Amino acid sequence: MGFLDKAKAKAADAVDKHGDKVDQGLDKAGQMADKRTQGKHTDKIADARGKAADALGKLNRKDDGTPPSTPPAGTPPTTASTEGGSTDTPPPPVR
Repeated sequence: MGFLDKAKAKAADAVDKHGDKVDQGLDKAGQMADKRTQGKHTDKIADARGKAADALGKLNRKDDGTPPSTPPAGTPPTTASTEGGSTDTPPPPVR
């Protein structure tokens, strides 16, 4: 496993564990940038915010069946059922 693979795995673990906080940080950064530019670049800021959210979604492994490298203590492993569908509720969408 190369350096970039390790970095991507660590980033994915961070998003899995703290994705909601990262999402809040993106919101705050977008609001601050919009305020500092006095609304002149609102559409560009919103576009960048959307792209950042998409990138976070690609790193988020909660819903793709890939377990994090270190699951939380006391958490039983999950298995995907191919028959009858999954009974798990999907996580809320990343903004």
